[in-house]
Amino acid sequence: MSDAIAVFNAGSTSLKFGAYALDTQRSLSLLCRGSIDDMQGNPHFVINDATGRPLDSHSWHEGTTVDHKTAMHFVITWFETNLGGTKIVAAGHRIVLGGTRFEAPVMIDSAVLEYLQSLTAMEPSHQPFNVRGAKAFAEAFPGLPQVACFDSSFHRTMPEVAQTYALPKEVRDAGVRHWGYHGISYDYISRQIPKFAPGARRVIAAHLGGGASMCAMLDGRSVETSMGFAGVSGLPMATRSGDVPPDALFYLMRLKMFDDASLEKMLYEQAGLLGLSGSSGDMHVLQDRRDPSAILAIECFVHAMTKYAGAYAAVLGGLDAFVFTAGIGEHSIPVRAALCRRLGSLGVRLDDEANASGGPRISTSDSPVSVWVIPTNEELMIAQHTLALIQPSAT
Repeated sequence: MSDAIAVFNAGSTSLKFGAYALDTQRSLSLLCRGSIDDMQGNPHFVINDATGRPLDSHSWHEGTTVDHKTAMHFVITWFETNLGGTKIVAAGHRIVLGGTRFEAPVMIDSAVLEYLQSLTAMEPSHQPFNVRGAKAFAEAFPGLPQVACFDSSFHRTMPEVAQTYALPKEVRDAGVRHWGYHGISYDYISRQIPKFAPGARRVIAAHLGGGASMCAMLDGRSVETSMGFAGVSGLPMATRSGDVPPDALFYLMRLKMFDDASLEKMLYEQAGLLGLSGSSGDMHVLQDRRDPSAILAIECFVHAMTKYAGAYAAVLGGLDAFVFTAGIGEHSIPVRAALCRRLGSLGVRLDDEANASGGPRISTSDSPVSVWVIPTNEELMIAQHTLALIQPSAT
C-alpha cells in the first residue's frame, strides 16, 4: 500500500483534481490528473496519467446533477480502486483568498472553513466554490486531513504601501485592500527561477491564462502584483475587464445600463478579450484571426502588460529576468514576441528562434535581461504544502 495526496480545485460546475504519490524518501510524483466538468447537467469525468495518456472516462446521464460531495467521493474511490493499492492520506485545496488571518497554508477545520466562507463577498467568482469543495470533502471523508493553500498568501510580503488603497480607515478595516492572486503559481515560479537564472534578484513574472496577472519579485518575494482586491482588476483577461476607471462604472449605473449584479456579470464574464473582440476570449482563436477586433484585443492585452512591466521595473529598481508562464505565457509565441519587443528599453533582447521553439530561454545570450518560459505547477505546489503540514519533518 502506497500513500498519496489528492489535490483539488473546485469550481462552480467543475472539479479539477490530481494525485501525487509519496515515495520512500517522502518526495512527491504525479500519478494522474483530471476533471469532472458540467456538473450541473451533463457531468463527465476524464483522467490522464502523468504523461497525459488517457486512463479512464465516465459520463452520467444528461440532466443529472453531481454535487461536490458526490464528485469528491467518485474521485477518491477511483484513485484507491485503480491506482494499484494507493491510499489517499490527505487532500490539498486551492482557495483563492486567505484574508488577514491566513498568510500561509493551513490545516482545515470547521473554524477555518467558517472564516473562509465569510470572505466570499469579497471574491465571489471563486471563493464560494473553493470553500464548498473543502466542505464537501470534509463531509465525505471526515477522517482525512485537509490543507488550504491560498492564492493570496504569496503576496503578503508586499510592502504595506503596496497593499493599501487610499480609502478611509473604516473602509480599509472592512477588508478593502490589495490582496493579489495567482500566488500559488508565483510561489512555484519563485522556486524555479534560481535553477534557470541563478543571479536574478529582480524578476517580473507573467501568469497569462484565462485569468492573467503579473508579479514583481525581489529575491523570490512578491513586492507588487497586478490583480488587486478581487479577480477582475489588472490585466484584461479572457472574459474579465482588467482595470476600468471607477468613475466610468458610476456613469454606467447613472445611465441605468446596469445594476450592481449585472455590472459585476459584465466585468467578469462579458469583457476582456471577449468584450474587445466581440467573438472569443480564447487567445489561440484570436491569434488565428486577422479582423480588426481580434487584433485590437491582442494589442490591448500586450499594451497593458507593457505598462505594468515598466512600472514594476521601477518598483524593483531595475530588472534581471522576465518569466512567462501559464497557458498563454507558455504557448503563445506571438504574445511573447510582441511584449518582448516593447520591453527593449528595459534591456530585453528577444531570440526569435528560441521563442519559436518555446525556450526555456527566449532572450539572446547577450540580453541584459534574461527572458524565460517556465511552465507553472500549482498542483504540485499544493501537494508540497500539504505534505509539509501533515508531516512537518518531511520537508
